[in-house]
Amino acid sequence: MVQYYWNPNFQQPNMQNPNMQQMQPMQQQMVPPPVTIPSGRPTNLPMGEQSYIENILRLNIGNPGVFHFSFAHTIGEELNVRNIAGSVEAAGRDHVIINEAATGHQFLFPMIYFDYAEFEGQVEYFPQTMQSRQV
Repeated sequence: MVQYYWNPNFQQPNMQNPNMQQMQPMQQQMVPPPVTIPSGRPTNLPMGEQSYIENILRLNIGNPGVFHFSFAHTIGEELNVRNIAGSVEAAGRDHVIINEAATGHQFLFPMIYFDYAEFEGQVEYFPQTMQSRQV
């Protein structure tokens, strides 16, 4: 079985010995407490997953910017780039919904085509903490 999406409650069984009749009990995973981000929206994301693009786009919902997408498989060169001036309405693991400011059109883009975003103001981001490094 191939698991495509991260699930904190799913653990792969230990398949070292295929003749093993009894599975070892699953270990309890620690779930971090909810963290409040600067925008006031709580998140249950582990520290290592906060910096994923879709999470950063969610923090910046409604903030104006220019969003750049490129499509390598198009035939005409003029069709392989799309730049949308607008704001993020929603963002998921594999998609983003952009509202174009000039026309009010909504676009649903797969994240695989997302290149980068330019925001007009300060980019909302997760709080950064300095951790001491051991050498």
